[in-house]
Amino acid sequence: MNPASARFDPVVAWTILAYVAVMTAIGVVAWRRTADLSDFILGGRRLGRWVTALSAEASDMSGWLLLGLPGLAYASGLESVWLAGGLLAGTWLNWRFMAARLRTATVNAGDALTLPDYFERRFADPHRVLRVVSASLILFFFTFYTSSGLTAGARLFETVFGVDYHIAVALGAGAILAYTFLGGFLAVSWTDLVQGLLMLFALLAVPVVLLEALGGWQTAQARIAAINPALVDPFTDATGEPLGLIAILSLLGWGLGYFGQPHILARFMAIRDPAEIGPARRIAVTWVALSLGGALLVGLLAIPHLQPALEGPDTEKVFIHLVGALFHPLLAGILLSAVLAAVMSTADSQLLVASSALTEDLYRPFLRPRASQVELVWVGRTAVAVIALLASILAWNPQNRVLDLVAYAWGGFGAAFGPSLLLSLYWRRMTRQGALAGLLVGGATVIVWSRLQGGWFDLYELVPGFVLSALAVVLVSLLSAQKR
Repeated sequence: MNPASARFDPVVAWTILAYVAVMTAIGVVAWRRTADLSDFILGGRRLGRWVTALSAEASDMSGWLLLGLPGLAYASGLESVWLAGGLLAGTWLNWRFMAARLRTATVNAGDALTLPDYFERRFADPHRVLRVVSASLILFFFTFYTSSGLTAGARLFETVFGVDYHIAVALGAGAILAYTFLGGFLAVSWTDLVQGLLMLFALLAVPVVLLEALGGWQTAQARIAAINPALVDPFTDATGEPLGLIAILSLLGWGLGYFGQPHILARFMAIRDPAEIGPARRIAVTWVALSLGGALLVGLLAIPHLQPALEGPDTEKVFIHLVGALFHPLLAGILLSAVLAAVMSTADSQLLVASSALTEDLYRPFLRPRASQVELVWVGRTAVAVIALLASILAWNPQNRVLDLVAYAWGGFGAAFGPSLLLSLYWRRMTRQGALAGLLVGGATVIVWSRLQGGWFDLYELVPGFVLSALAVVLVSLLSAQKR
């Protein structure tokens, strides 16, 4: 099949538009149940196990699950298995060691609604430095993270509607903004449940049809090996060079990022009963395992199916081209809505957390301590619109790669927040100065390391950032406790 020959029927476009309309309708319903800032930020802490599990994972995976990861598997073959393995392990560890403790700790810390609020209350910070630093980090890295979602959405709209990339960015931003602006956390969580199920269906349906078309896995594997034998070897890259320790650690190291992702951790904070975290964990890990496996198969099976081969940023359109070629327009529209679902389920969560950082962590404490709940909700909605605009500007370059944008923001959050949060939940001797050192060292390491090249500097910046941040927390905590 020639990718360039894929032409999408108007039925596909109308199906996707209908999907956006349904998600916006959910936002309108949630509007009526959003009475105060707690509802807008955490849904009043009343999420059940299914909504918590699928909302956490759908907001985690984003458009890179249907675009970036299949594109990586398509370009690099089984090398991508290391990345998927690290993410699966990180998912389980995050639910096992972070979820219940964070839910309990934020309630005990004066019902903290955000991570900056939790840090300030947990360490009784009189100068509010922890709040300002952590909120600033959230705003900085989430602007990049949200731009990755808008880039992914633009790839979809560009292909399906045949519009210019820049118009596609605006369309995607508008679709996400509509229901996030209206309904806040409840709208985001309810739509994530629907979108998570749709993403899973799409990532299972496409590989099944592809395997049938190629004659089974063994035949497909032989055809991939005939094109490039290095692609079926998990211990070599696409050129046949052995994967070194740096490459393997970089791919596995993605799993460390889970401990510091505010949009995922917000779901742990919002579950109605900590006793439901165990069942929610099993739902979440099962979803992640099936989705990651499906995404890898989409990319791998596309290697012998798509001819001529996709190149450059177009490799991230593998899923889109396959769906257009293999399915009836109506079903293709539903499956392509899964791409939009992946984009929306993450970008909306990121916009909401960033909005919370502006409203709850900066606007109310420093500008309007006596602001009414109605005022705060509207400030939050305005912040959503402003951050979406900034993210759209970053997404404006059509040469952007979704995976690269995600990697930078994911590393920033994981290194800055992960060690400080984990140690704050498990180590009583941790101090305010230690928490601040962990946030600053982790964030700064990612920013600086990502700009260096050669040797160990090729290691994914999350790994050294996480390690150095943890060391900073421990050393500074011990020193400051000693002085005190």
